[in-house]
Amino acid sequence: MRGFKFAVLGALGAVGQQMLNMLDQSDLPIESVKPLDVKQNNGKKLVFRNKEITVEEVVEGSFKDVDIALFSAGAEASMSIAPMAVQEGAVVIDNSSAWRMDNDVPLVIPEVNPHDLDRHKGLIANPNCSTIQMLVALKPIHDRYIIKRIVVSTYQAVSGSGQRAIDELISQITGFVNKSPIESSVYPYQIAFNALPHIDIFQDNGYTKEEMKMVNETKKILDRAIEVNATAVRIPVFRCHSESVNIETAKPIDPHDVRLLLKDAPGIRVIDDVGSLKYPMAIQAEGKGEVFVGRIRKDYTIPNGLNMWIVADNLLKGASLNAVQIAETLIARNLV
Repeated sequence: MRGFKFAVLGALGAVGQQMLNMLDQSDLPIESVKPLDVKQNNGKKLVFRNKEITVEEVVEGSFKDVDIALFSAGAEASMSIAPMAVQEGAVVIDNSSAWRMDNDVPLVIPEVNPHDLDRHKGLIANPNCSTIQMLVALKPIHDRYIIKRIVVSTYQAVSGSGQRAIDELISQITGFVNKSPIESSVYPYQIAFNALPHIDIFQDNGYTKEEMKMVNETKKILDRAIEVNATAVRIPVFRCHSESVNIETAKPIDPHDVRLLLKDAPGIRVIDDVGSLKYPMAIQAEGKGEVFVGRIRKDYTIPNGLNMWIVADNLLKGASLNAVQIAETLIARNLV
């Protein structure tokens, strides 16, 4: 198999660095990696597979010698740079929200809808982090029982807002311990020792943009007939999102059968032994690529209902790892 030339846009950001790490650890036949970032970071050094590589400013022509480009530079940058990269011959896997709902752009989770890659035109979107982990867990269930409705509440880590949010939480915890003033700039209110039912901007319908992402992306990726109701909450955890998910299915569903089904499903680790107090937690999932599922139990208020608790590392499976898995799937399907 020939070697492939990669680029990572936003290479010095939190997700960009994770993308480089995931590429470094992968078995992909990589000939070269070009780290791209803003002009201020031009010339900075990184290490990839024990070799020093140099960060370059992204400019016209940056993608002419690139096969696959992983983007994590935000929606605004993606809107302007992704078409240029595709025009120059690269296949772009974009982590921002810019292209997710474009009908011509596949929105892909490899464990869920890899076949959608077959229609790509050079640009592929990486779904929202909270959508990814939920649908990895729900795909096998939907295939067997047909999910009609999803009610999900997310408990999302501050790393989803970037490094400034991580620094703010650290600063607020330190201020609390030292009894010094606590300041907030990333979030409208103190996040330390608090829970904010507010992620992204509010829409006219009263839901936030983050909540509507889960609604719309689920329909595009899994099934347009599924009804989705989401509430997204930011909590003072550094890394890993947790979700309480309730589903209603068309067919009778049994918790024991679902546990067995998920244990055999790709990308999932079931931790569900409440008698021994074993269930998924953020501190377990950090740094791991699987989606953790537990607290699988019947919903007795409806004929065919089930509750579960889903946890995953938002910087790995929720972002960088999923992007690299898309690249692996493209290569495996001879689509690049």
